[in-house]
Formats: sequence, C-alpha cells, structure tokens
Amino acid sequence: MESTVKEMREGAAVLKPKSNVGGGVEDVYGEDRATEDQLVTPWALSVASGLSLLRDPRYNKGLAFTERERDAHYLRGLLPPTEKKLLHNLRQYQLPLQKYIAIMDLRERNERLFYKLLIDNVEELLPVVYTPTVGEACQKYGSIFRRPEGLFISLKERGKVLEALKNWPERSIQVVVVTDGERILGLGDLGCQGMGIPVGKLALYTALGGVRPSACLPVTIDVGTNNEDLLKDEFYIGLRQRRATGQEYADLLHEFMNAVKQTYGEEVLIQFEDFANHNAFELLAKYGTTHLVFNDDIQGTAAVVLAGLLAALKVVGGSLADHTFLFFGAGEAGTGIAELIALEMSKQAEAPVEETRKNIWLVDSKGLIVNSRKDSLQHFKKPWAHEHEPVEDLPSAVKALKPTILIGSAGVGRAFTKEVIEAMTSYTKRPLIMALSNPTSKSECTAEEAYTWSKGSAVFASGSPFDPVEYDGRLFVPGQANNAYIFPGFGLGFFISGSLRVHDQMLLAASEALASQVSPEDFEKGLIYPPLRNIRKISAQVAANVAKVAYDLGLATRLPRPGNLIEYVESCMYSPVYRNYR
Repeated sequence: MESTVKEMREGAAVLKPKSNVGGGVEDVYGEDRATEDQLVTPWALSVASGLSLLRDPRYNKGLAFTERERDAHYLRGLLPPTEKKLLHNLRQYQLPLQKYIAIMDLRERNERLFYKLLIDNVEELLPVVYTPTVGEACQKYGSIFRRPEGLFISLKERGKVLEALKNWPERSIQVVVVTDGERILGLGDLGCQGMGIPVGKLALYTALGGVRPSACLPVTIDVGTNNEDLLKDEFYIGLRQRRATGQEYADLLHEFMNAVKQTYGEEVLIQFEDFANHNAFELLAKYGTTHLVFNDDIQGTAAVVLAGLLAALKVVGGSLADHTFLFFGAGEAGTGIAELIALEMSKQAEAPVEETRKNIWLVDSKGLIVNSRKDSLQHFKKPWAHEHEPVEDLPSAVKALKPTILIGSAGVGRAFTKEVIEAMTSYTKRPLIMALSNPTSKSECTAEEAYTWSKGSAVFASGSPFDPVEYDGRLFVPGQANNAYIFPGFGLGFFISGSLRVHDQMLLAASEALASQVSPEDFEKGLIYPPLRNIRKISAQVAANVAKVAYDLGLATRLPRPGNLIEYVESCMYSPVYRNYR
C-alpha cells in the first residue's frame, strides 16, 4: 500500500480543470494522462476544504495528503500520520462479498486510490469487483445498499425521465450502461437489484479502458420483477409489482432513450446489459439506426469469443472455415457469437455470410436447431436452422455433427459431461471447448473436467475464472473469455473517433486486436487470451483499432484524424495518480 501511494504521489503533478483531451469532452476533474502536468485546486467547482474535502471521493487523497497540503486545506488534525495498508486489509476478508463491500466502500471515499488498486492488482480484484462476486452482490443488493451509485428510472418516472436525468450531477457523460435486471448473468430476474451490473461495468470502463469516472452513468430501468422471492423480501428496494410488458415497457424505454440523447448529445454510448432475449434483440434493432448503442451480451461476448477463436487457431490449426462449430445455447449470447464468427469467416473466405453460417450449429432447450423447426423458432434463431434430421439433446448432437469447437452459453451448469468431452476428443486431436456461462455455478464444465476428460488435449476457456490445473505432469492455465477484454477499449474507440454508430467491422477489428496480443508464451501455458495484467495496453490497442475503422469508413466526427492513434488513445486514458494541490 505504501508503494502504491508513493507511486501515486510521484506520478502526481498539478493540473488545471479544463482540457479537451479525451474525445472533445471537457476534462473537468483533470482525469486524463495528458492533463497530469497542469494545475488544479480542489475547489475549482465548489469550495472544498477540511472535512468537505475528505468526503469528496474525487479529490480526497486520504492519508496521502502531504504536510503542506494538510496545512493549506485545513486538514491538520483530521488525519492520522501513518498510511494504511488497504490491500493487506482487503485480503483479510474471507468471503468474496465482504471484499466487494469493502472495495466499493473505498470507491466512495477515495476514487483515485480505488482505481489505482484495481489497475495494479487487476487479476486479483477483477473477480471481486465483477464476475463472479457481482452476481452475489446483485442477489443481496437490497441488504448491502449504502448510497445511490447511479440512476433508478422506474415506472413512477414516466413523463419525468428527462427531469430525472438532469438530477445526475455530471453533464459530460460519454457512456451510459443500462439494465432492466431481467436476466442478470445466469441468475435470472433480479429486478432493481441488477444495478450492481452497470456499476461494475462502468468501474471496469474506467480501470481497464481509461474512461473517466465522471463520464460514466449507471442506470437501472425498474419495471418490476417476476421474482416471487424478491417481491416477498422486506429488503427488496425496487417496485413491488410484476414486470410491465408490451406498450407500457416500450414507452418507458423510448422516453429514456430520447432523454439520454437530449441530455448528453448524439455521441453518448448507451450500453445494454442483461436484458432478456425478447427485449435485447428488439432494442438493439430498434435503436441501432438512431442512437449509438451496444449490447455487451450480444456484441461484446461475440467479440471476445471470436478473439479467442482467432488466437486458438494458432494452436488447433486451420482457418475458421475448416472447423465445425456447435453451440449449446441459442439466446442473445449464442446467436451473437455465431453471427460474428460467420462474418469473420465470410471476410476471410470471401464467401457470402449465408454460406459460412452452414458451418455453425446451435442447440437450444428443444434440441438441435434444424429446418423442420423453422416455423416455431424465434426470429433470431431462424438463420441457424440447417438441413438435418431432428436431434434431441447435446450429446446426440455432438455424435451426429462431430464438431471440432464446442461453445456453451446456455447458463446450464455441467452440461459438458464426460461423455460429451470424450466424444469431442475422439473426433479431433485438439478440441476447443469454451464454457462461457456465468457465474461459476453455471459454467458448462470446470477447467479440471475439460483437461482431465480430454486427457490434456483440450484447449479450454471459460466465462468465470478457474485456477490452473495440473494434469499428467503439465500445468494448464485456463483462459477466461471475459468481456472486460473488449467493451472498455471498444467504447474508448468511439469516444476517440466520435463515431455515431456501431458497425460490424468495428467488432471484427476489436476481436483481431485482442487476438494479436496473445504471445507464444501464453500459448505454451494453454492460454488463448493475454494476461489481464496487461489490460490497459490491450484496451488501448482495441480502441485504436476501432477508431481506425471509424476513420477508414468515414464514420468519425473527431477531425482531423490523430497521426498516431495508439499514442493519442493512451494520452486520453484516465490517470488515477494523485495530483498535487495548490
């Protein structure tokens, strides 16, 4: 902890509160790297000294205030002289939820220290701040709720959504992450308590992608919940009614979408999180042509999985078109991944996407998706209905299709049985198995099961983190197909370029950027994703690739184009080092 504070002090320089670095939005709080050498006073916007300064998470430096600053800002006697070992204290907690509460409490006291700790210890703290711990935090959100961390837009705000948005104190918002809580991870309908998801995602936008905390807005749309346990729970903090649907739901969402654009402008990115399938696809299609929208469950998951596949080809051999893909799960994640794979395959093979889809098969709760089921399929499943006799379940589909790549996204724990993995191994020398469902309890198989049942031949990645596995004298390090590899840098690429719409080529560019960061040493360990400790550099590369596509396609509005996109991206990234105050 002492070294962390020392680094933050040494990296500190004084700054002024106005700069247009970072996508043309004013750097009010001096948060970008490019503003580190400029002057600031902690009361640039409002008078802050003494206890008021210590209670402002943006300017509070806690025990890192120097003697001179303690005198200048009326802090003498308000702080003890010795630095506190926060990371050490955090490690003393036994339960993940206790760690989550402690570190999120730190964010409310000292924002820069929170992000500094998260950036420097990302592999240790990411599972605490986000999956899998955030799932439990959402389940118990009513009990651990301390203070508002975002906006709650409920049915009570109908006709007043614009007014509610104006109650948020920040005006220079670049990204809004919004959920309606209907399908939180693999945990189902958590209603208003799904707020933990946008809060966690935006913490990662800042820590991993360098997007300013002041430019991030978490939102929960509360239309009720169909979760009977929550409706009976005395600590439930949302509307106590069953979910609104149909026109009532659509009208509230439409009012919200228009109010966001009216308040923050055309360039604000609206990221949808954990909406149920029946709403997720419809919202993306409806607003994709009028707003800058991105669905992380559909598009973000697809991009990170495609990146893993592109990297894995260096291990399993061949091109995408040489492989047969079988998905277990045909919801928003499964179909989104499948479509992006088909697009990349189309790009590589210079073949129509209708043809490349034929290499990809999906299994849902009723079995293999085939032509004979087409009339009863939801619209987003229909492109994946191929000519084949009906197959009832996953093991039978594996035996019938002999896939070389198996991808799970159904949220059904332990669906990849010993029978399934042994069958995969019998068809291909190096089967690629991706158990993507979150949290850990929903994972289709564990890393140990994949390596053991395949006798060490499987290339494995999962959605939740797993510990390294020793098998037959070799240590295997499982990769995590974590959306955090993609969405923070993806969003930053839009802020840099000023693109007003998401284009499929940007998703492909993000995947290719991530895949290029996997080193020979990573492959040697069994990894198909780079170490998370390098995530800031990875996000910068993803952002630069996305911005490049925006400029190449003529979609960018930030002109002129920077000469060196990587350097410009890095200069615009949030810097958590402490500033020295006048």
